[in-house]
Amino acid sequence: MSQPLRFSGVMPANVLPFTSDLAIDEPAYRRHLRWLADTRGVTGIVANGHASEVSSLSREERKRSLAIALDEVAGACPVIAGVYSDGTQEAVDLARDARAAGAAGVLVFPPTLFMWGAQLKPDMVRRHFSEIAAGADLPIVVFEYPPASGIGYAPQTLAMLTEIPHVAAVKDWSNEIVAFEANLRALRATGRPVAILSAFTMSLMATFLLGADGAISGMGSVTADLQAELLEACGKGDLDGARRINDRLAPLVSVFYAPPFVDMHNRMKEALVLLGRIPAAHVRPPLTPVSSAEREAIRRALAAAGLVAERR
Repeated sequence: MSQPLRFSGVMPANVLPFTSDLAIDEPAYRRHLRWLADTRGVTGIVANGHASEVSSLSREERKRSLAIALDEVAGACPVIAGVYSDGTQEAVDLARDARAAGAAGVLVFPPTLFMWGAQLKPDMVRRHFSEIAAGADLPIVVFEYPPASGIGYAPQTLAMLTEIPHVAAVKDWSNEIVAFEANLRALRATGRPVAILSAFTMSLMATFLLGADGAISGMGSVTADLQAELLEACGKGDLDGARRINDRLAPLVSVFYAPPFVDMHNRMKEALVLLGRIPAAHVRPPLTPVSSAEREAIRRALAAAGLVAERR
């Protein structure tokens, strides 16, 4: 493998529109992907992530979802494929699927098995990633979960993983600013060319100011343009401009990430319907649609962000 890619910029995790019978809505998906790829500041797209309801997708659907993304984006920006699996061999197989399709890299989710002690067995984490690297030979983005989840990696473990040449970035969803900064410092101290991409969307400006190289975010499916403007303002040291953009994002952050957290991407689909970017917000079980009251709250947040007109 050649020198790993260094990821940076805003890389939205796309939502996946479904038809009323819960099949992939390919025309709507293509329109959504095109908007993302055409947005200034978007440097990549993540397919088959949480935002696409990946846990509900069969292996064949994941292949199809990725193939559509690669075809529609057509080289305009890299497409990263999510590898969501509880077993190492299946993860290797999914990563090989991604390589065969032409993905630029893989985003590797932590197996849920890790909640039973991976923080105490970094050798187990190393083995998982080493086998994916050897089996698929693609740049890897490590998905860091919140420490409270039990499957977040310690800063020392993240630093250890950078010894694997294929590890090109960490998607940091630690969701706690002290943990985020500790992870960033541990990665920077290695001296290796590994990017840190914030998924801490509830405090994105803070992570950008700390030095994140960019973001991977499901909310980017709705606000990739604003996230890119925020990253640019923070990079230039334009704090007043960054605060103005952050203030526009804040109402949407509040409604998307309100309890129950499991509905965050359902709400983003509803926002895309209100923005006219997808035709419907169908979700697969066990997810359920949001209420009409919540839909109205999303509309008000979009208006507060200046993305739709206020009702008179």
